[in-house]
Amino acid sequence: MTTPFAVMTALQEPITVAPDTIVSRTLYNGDDVRVVLFVFAPGQELSEHTAARPALIHILEGLGTIGLGGETLGAAPGLLVHMTPGLPHTIVATTELRMLLYLLATSV
Repeated sequence: MTTPFAVMTALQEPITVAPDTIVSRTLYNGDDVRVVLFVFAPGQELSEHTAARPALIHILEGLGTIGLGGETLGAAPGLLVHMTPGLPHTIVATTELRMLLYLLATSV
């Protein structure tokens, strides 16, 4: 019998991120969603890329910028961004930045 729920407790746990690095941890990987926690050192960035699945970016702590297609948004705690598959995007951390990435199933 499979459990009808999943508990993720690492959202606020201390994670040491060395200068010039990005740490990522997959917290959940199911058929409907994959949840990945990212912690960026100040100044780190994910260069432009796309995802084959719909995705949500949820900023938990820190400041930065998110490039979405041709637009740029300020990233701060509480920001939640939905992205369609194939949207070019970037993330740049101004301060240490903690975010969740939710990769959704295409049929959700």
